[in-house]
Amino acid sequence: MNARVPRGAEASCVRPPAAHPCGSCPYRRDVPAGVWAVEEYEKLPPYDAETTHQPTGVFLCHQQNGRACAGWVAVHDMGHSLALRLAVARGSVDDLAAFIDYSTTTPLWGSGREAAEHGIAGVKEPDESACRVIAKLGRTPRVADAMERYERSGS
Repeated sequence: MNARVPRGAEASCVRPPAAHPCGSCPYRRDVPAGVWAVEEYEKLPPYDAETTHQPTGVFLCHQQNGRACAGWVAVHDMGHSLALRLAVARGSVDDLAAFIDYSTTTPLWGSGREAAEHGIAGVKEPDESACRVIAKLGRTPRVADAMERYERSGS
Protein backbone atom coordinates (compact mmCIF):
# COMPACT_ATOMS: atom_id res chain seq x y z
CA MET A 1 0.00 0.00 0.00
CA ASN A 2 1.45 3.31 -1.01
CA ALA A 3 -0.06 6.06 1.15
CA ARG A 4 -0.80 9.49 -0.21
CA VAL A 5 2.11 9.90 -2.58
CA PRO A 6 1.06 11.95 -5.59
CA ARG A 7 2.53 10.86 -8.92
CA GLY A 8 6.10 12.08 -9.15
CA ALA A 9 6.25 13.27 -5.53
CA GLU A 10 9.06 10.91 -4.57
CA ALA A 11 11.15 12.17 -7.48
CA SER A 12 11.10 15.63 -5.97
CA CYS A 13 12.19 16.81 -2.57
CA VAL A 14 9.97 15.90 0.37
CA ARG A 15 9.89 18.96 2.58
CA PRO A 16 10.40 18.43 6.32
CA PRO A 17 7.39 18.54 8.64
CA ALA A 18 5.96 21.86 9.78
CA ALA A 19 6.68 23.05 13.32
CA HIS A 20 3.24 21.78 14.39
CA PRO A 21 0.73 19.43 12.77
CA CYS A 22 -1.84 21.36 10.74
CA GLY A 23 -5.22 22.15 12.25
CA SER A 24 -6.94 19.27 10.47
CA CYS A 25 -4.22 16.62 10.86
CA PRO A 26 -5.78 13.18 11.35
CA TYR A 27 -3.17 12.42 14.03
CA ARG A 28 -4.24 15.34 16.25
CA ARG A 29 -6.38 14.50 19.28
CA ASP A 30 -8.21 17.82 19.03
CA VAL A 31 -9.38 17.35 15.43
CA PRO A 32 -12.98 16.14 15.32
CA ALA A 33 -13.77 12.67 14.00
CA GLY A 34 -15.00 12.37 10.43
CA VAL A 35 -13.06 15.21 8.82
CA TRP A 36 -11.42 12.97 6.21
CA ALA A 37 -12.75 10.12 4.07
CA VAL A 38 -12.50 6.57 5.39
CA GLU A 39 -9.85 5.86 2.74
CA GLU A 40 -7.61 8.56 4.20
CA TYR A 41 -7.91 7.19 7.73
CA GLU A 42 -7.23 3.65 6.48
CA LYS A 43 -3.79 4.79 5.31
CA LEU A 44 -2.60 5.46 8.88
CA PRO A 45 -2.46 2.02 10.62
CA PRO A 46 -0.10 0.34 8.13
CA TYR A 47 2.67 2.71 9.31
CA ASP A 48 2.39 1.05 12.75
CA ALA A 49 3.69 -2.22 11.29
CA GLU A 50 7.20 -3.59 11.48
CA THR A 51 9.53 -1.75 9.09
CA THR A 52 9.45 -4.36 6.33
CA HIS A 53 5.64 -4.35 6.26
CA GLN A 54 5.11 -0.58 6.17
CA PRO A 55 3.95 1.46 3.18
CA THR A 56 6.74 2.70 0.94
CA GLY A 57 5.51 6.27 0.47
CA VAL A 58 6.09 9.20 2.80
CA PHE A 59 2.75 10.30 4.28
CA LEU A 60 2.34 13.86 3.07
CA CYS A 61 0.43 16.70 4.68
CA HIS A 62 -3.13 17.01 3.42
CA GLN A 63 -2.76 20.79 3.22
CA GLN A 64 0.83 21.55 2.23
CA ASN A 65 2.07 20.10 -1.06
CA GLY A 66 5.30 18.18 -0.76
CA ARG A 67 5.61 18.52 3.01
CA ALA A 68 5.76 15.42 5.22
CA CYS A 69 2.80 15.21 7.58
CA ALA A 70 4.00 16.52 10.94
CA GLY A 71 1.59 14.25 12.82
CA TRP A 72 2.88 11.20 10.94
CA VAL A 73 6.50 12.13 11.68
CA ALA A 74 5.75 12.69 15.38
CA VAL A 75 3.69 9.53 15.94
CA HIS A 76 5.78 7.02 14.00
CA ASP A 77 9.40 6.20 14.80
CA MET A 78 11.22 7.73 11.85
CA GLY A 79 14.31 5.69 12.68
CA HIS A 80 12.30 2.63 11.66
CA SER A 81 10.27 4.18 8.84
CA LEU A 82 10.54 2.29 5.55
CA ALA A 83 9.06 5.25 3.67
CA LEU A 84 11.64 7.65 5.06
CA ARG A 85 14.50 5.23 4.36
CA LEU A 86 13.40 4.87 0.75
CA ALA A 87 12.95 8.63 0.34
CA VAL A 88 16.49 9.17 1.63
CA ALA A 89 17.83 6.49 -0.73
CA ARG A 90 16.08 8.22 -3.65
CA GLY A 91 17.61 11.54 -2.67
CA SER A 92 14.25 13.17 -2.02
CA VAL A 93 14.94 14.07 1.62
CA ASP A 94 17.58 16.73 2.17
CA ASP A 95 17.31 17.12 5.95
CA LEU A 96 17.07 13.71 7.62
CA ALA A 97 17.61 15.24 11.05
CA ALA A 98 14.40 17.28 10.66
CA PHE A 99 12.52 13.95 10.59
CA ILE A 100 14.53 11.97 13.12
CA ASP A 101 14.71 14.76 15.71
CA TYR A 102 11.15 16.06 15.22
CA SER A 103 8.94 16.62 18.23
CA THR A 104 5.85 18.63 18.98
CA THR A 105 3.84 19.60 22.02
CA THR A 106 0.59 19.17 20.05
CA PRO A 107 -1.45 16.32 21.60
CA LEU A 108 -1.50 13.41 19.13
CA TRP A 109 -2.92 9.91 19.03
CA GLY A 110 -0.39 7.25 20.03
CA SER A 111 -0.53 5.31 16.77
CA GLY A 112 -1.96 5.30 13.29
CA ARG A 113 -4.53 2.74 14.46
CA GLU A 114 -5.76 5.03 17.26
CA ALA A 115 -5.97 8.01 14.91
CA ALA A 116 -7.83 5.97 12.28
CA GLU A 117 -10.33 4.53 14.76
CA HIS A 118 -11.09 8.00 16.08
CA GLY A 119 -11.48 9.52 12.62
CA ILE A 120 -13.54 6.72 11.08
CA ALA A 121 -15.99 6.81 13.99
CA GLY A 122 -17.33 10.16 12.79
CA VAL A 123 -17.32 9.73 9.02
CA LYS A 124 -20.97 8.67 8.58
CA GLU A 125 -22.33 11.43 10.80
CA PRO A 126 -19.76 14.20 11.33
CA ASP A 127 -20.69 16.52 14.16
CA GLU A 128 -20.90 20.30 13.89
CA SER A 129 -17.22 20.84 14.72
CA ALA A 130 -16.18 18.34 12.03
CA CYS A 131 -18.44 20.06 9.52
CA ARG A 132 -16.77 23.39 10.28
CA VAL A 133 -13.32 21.88 9.65
CA ILE A 134 -14.54 20.22 6.45
CA ALA A 135 -16.00 23.51 5.22
CA LYS A 136 -12.76 25.31 6.00
CA LEU A 137 -10.77 22.65 4.12
CA GLY A 138 -13.04 23.03 1.11
CA ARG A 139 -11.89 26.64 0.86
CA THR A 140 -8.19 25.74 0.64
CA PRO A 141 -6.96 25.64 -2.97
CA ARG A 142 -5.42 22.17 -2.70
CA VAL A 143 -8.54 20.54 -1.25
CA ALA A 144 -10.89 22.46 -3.56
CA ASP A 145 -8.89 21.24 -6.58
CA ALA A 146 -9.04 17.64 -5.35
CA MET A 147 -12.79 17.90 -4.74
CA GLU A 148 -13.31 19.29 -8.24
CA ARG A 149 -11.30 16.45 -9.82
CA TYR A 150 -13.29 13.92 -7.78
CA GLU A 151 -16.62 15.40 -8.88
CA ARG A 152 -15.54 15.46 -12.55
CA SER A 153 -14.52 11.79 -12.37
CA GLY A 154 -18.10 10.86 -11.54
CA SER A 155 -17.04 8.90 -8.46
